[in-house]
Amino acid sequence: GNTALLIDPFLTGNPTWDGGWTEPAEGISHILLTHGHDDHIGDTIDIAKATGAEVVAPFELCQFLAGQGVEKVNPGNHGGTIDCGPFTVTFANALHSSATSMAGNGLTYMGNPVGYVVTPKDGGPAVYHMGDTGIFGDMALINELYAPKVGIVPIGDRFTMGAREAALACSRFFDFSTIVPCHYGTFPIIDQTPDAFLKALGDLADKVKVEQRGVPFTV
Repeated sequence: GNTALLIDPFLTGNPTWDGGWTEPAEGISHILLTHGHDDHIGDTIDIAKATGAEVVAPFELCQFLAGQGVEKVNPGNHGGTIDCGPFTVTFANALHSSATSMAGNGLTYMGNPVGYVVTPKDGGPAVYHMGDTGIFGDMALINELYAPKVGIVPIGDRFTMGAREAALACSRFFDFSTIVPCHYGTFPIIDQTPDAFLKALGDLADKVKVEQRGVPFTV
């Protein structure tokens, strides 16, 4: 509907984005955090305080954010679903880690990482943001349960799936109508382009929407 939300708003300090967080945060009602790494928490605390947006995140991460002055937190964990008004958010598995240095005492554990299935109540397509993850066989259950049609898929390798794994995940476990690659190009040590992913997808490459940062698109 008319709802706007942010997922992992890594804006300030992002080498590929110099527009700040004010414009991306305009009119949002929710912030979804997949895990507690600093480049995924990003500007969440400042945005939440300025906008009053509700933060949906794993329990431990919500507790940390509440301690930083975020007033609206909505915690959950793997397998749970939260009603967010015009849409629901389901916490899915992700194979990754989760800790932050923002607590000021080295790395602090922030609970388990997750992916999210966002399902609009108006009948629009469900969106599966995989979070930072490796490939895992139970992705098939996510498809069976929620049938997401839009997949936001990490492809950058090293810290998440690389091209080969991400392409296999999309082709074997899902029937996406639109695939949006993410988690690449920000830092030199991960893949800089989606080219290898597109090649690995073969005939499914025509379903990929390669975003231009700051430019809206419709799925």
